[in-house]
Amino acid sequence: MIQSVRIGVLMGGPSSEREVSLKSGHAVSSALKSRGLEVVEIDIQQADKNYVKDFLRSYDIGLAFVALHGSFGEDGKLQAILEEIGLPYTGSGPAASALALDKIASRKKFQDAGLFAPRHFILDRNHKSFKNSLGFPLVVKPVCGGSSIGLAIVDNPQELKLAIEAAFQYDRKVVVEEYLRGREMTVGILEDCALEAIEIKPKRRFFDYKAKYESGQTEYIVPAEVSQNTMQLLKDAALKAHKVLGCTFFSRVDIILSDEATPYILEINTIPGFTATSLLPKAALCKGITFPELVLKISHAALSLNSKANPLSTSLRIKQGTLVTVFDK
Repeated sequence: MIQSVRIGVLMGGPSSEREVSLKSGHAVSSALKSRGLEVVEIDIQQADKNYVKDFLRSYDIGLAFVALHGSFGEDGKLQAILEEIGLPYTGSGPAASALALDKIASRKKFQDAGLFAPRHFILDRNHKSFKNSLGFPLVVKPVCGGSSIGLAIVDNPQELKLAIEAAFQYDRKVVVEEYLRGREMTVGILEDCALEAIEIKPKRRFFDYKAKYESGQTEYIVPAEVSQNTMQLLKDAALKAHKVLGCTFFSRVDIILSDEATPYILEINTIPGFTATSLLPKAALCKGITFPELVLKISHAALSLNSKANPLSTSLRIKQGTLVTVFDK
């Protein structure tokens, strides 16, 4: 079925993660083309509903592979537009996407489900001060965002003030949380099942933007060198977090494994990095799933979910401003 569908890889976007998204999108496009599929790259440049509708209607696509990171890619707004125009798309739906990007809303869900999350304070532009009962160091970051943009670890009140102001450049709300000592782990979810955990060992103080995207700045242990029981603990926590938010088919869950072997959920990435060296692809490769196979699985799943919702249709195409349903013959 997918061989007859033209796939639009949505990339770019207006967020601070635009450059990362373009890399993901190009990699996904190349991988799908390597499997003989018809693919078009679509650079979304504005977070405007009418613009996106009109822009997508200028293409003849039957599936949107969403490779936008950050706001308007992972906050559910783009997904809501795609649903409104009836175009099948990869990844989680609007509600799960919005929850996952919002670190505060998602953590409440995690804690209500019995999962562990860091203690924290929430600041907004009218309430930038708080009584620090967590001590130092502290972690400061925008409530909604990714790629460690706007994130800082601070050791004293002066650094804290500067870090808060810096984080407000990227969001209207900022989270200040306890610094958890432990090992940084990430668990990929694929086909709604947990893959083996990966340990992230940055050569810098933490896994910041430079550590993530500059070659040689981070060591990745695939799979993480932990006991079988600890590995299962990490996988169970990650899968539970994925399900609690209602995520679909794939995601990536970032975790701190404390010195006491407690998994603290930091966040869920509903659209994790999509290059051959990104973390979800690394975890998939550990199971023998190559990068082209990974993006193909994700594409198949999106079409399958759509066909279950509308069994008469193999795809929905947008052409010349009109929504056209393509039926099986």
